[in-house]
Amino acid sequence: MAAMKIKDRIYGEIELAEPVLEELIASPSLQRLKWVDQAGYFEPYFPGTAHSRFEHSVGVCLLLRQYQAAVAEQIAGLIHDVSHAAFSHCIDYVLDNGTEGTQSHQDDVHESYVKKSEIPGILVRHGYDTDYILDDANFPLKEKELPDLCADRLDYSLRGAVIFGDLEDADYFLDYLKARDGRWFFADYDRARDYARLFKYLNDNYYSGLPTAVMFRTVGDYLKFALQQGYIAASDLYTTDRAVLDKIAPHHQHDPHLSALFERMNNRVPFKNDPQNFDAAVVCKSRIVDPPYLADGRLQRLSDSDISWQQELEEGRIPKKYFIKFEQ
Repeated sequence: MAAMKIKDRIYGEIELAEPVLEELIASPSLQRLKWVDQAGYFEPYFPGTAHSRFEHSVGVCLLLRQYQAAVAEQIAGLIHDVSHAAFSHCIDYVLDNGTEGTQSHQDDVHESYVKKSEIPGILVRHGYDTDYILDDANFPLKEKELPDLCADRLDYSLRGAVIFGDLEDADYFLDYLKARDGRWFFADYDRARDYARLFKYLNDNYYSGLPTAVMFRTVGDYLKFALQQGYIAASDLYTTDRAVLDKIAPHHQHDPHLSALFERMNNRVPFKNDPQNFDAAVVCKSRIVDPPYLADGRLQRLSDSDISWQQELEEGRIPKKYFIKFEQ
């Protein structure tokens, strides 16, 4: 069987010769992610930047592969987002489960979702244990808590920066990115500093900026109302973005409130952040990194040598809160 060739906008063309990776990529769980927006519903707010959870998931696998991670860790990276609902983290603003500020619903349901899917059968056929693959403790390159670096975080930030137009070429960082003993780091201080600043810029302007807060709230309100009215079922949230929208669409003609919510989520209603007079309060998870780098043969964090970054870390961990007022 010929190896699968993948052409990725960040890592170039890479061959995957392992049947388990090929079968997982072709599985319904992974293929569904082609139609789930990585950021939620970004196109109305940042035109031309929408990209899929599938692209990111494959990207995490490819990044791990380039750094000689074991196939098991590549598998863990590949499937790490299959439990995302349609519209990604917007689901945290649909469900009344207290995850708005943490955006953790996908992580909370990941194990149970995977075990109910076709993925365990694929893993078993190729000699892999599902519980082992689902345990992040086994894969320190794939996943670590903030403010550490991990393959997931590195891929979505570099990929996003290129797509958003804030980074011309990811090789500016990848050429200096190293991995050793389960830990990512940069080869020098300058790249660690530049990556940390880039990540903060992405966080402040995209991941937790005001337009994104509006996106989360308005998509959340639209989907929640559709659920309450019975226009969609909870199971529909685990199809695709388009499938959900298409199922709700016929109800616009007889439900003016639904149509008004749709106008808001498509960024057709002006808004502002006004703590004194607002229609909706929104909390967004805030992310910041503290990259390790190599200095005189040993690893140290950016904050060890940059006092100002210590302050940035304290502020960057605090969830951002907005008070959204719509003009109509």
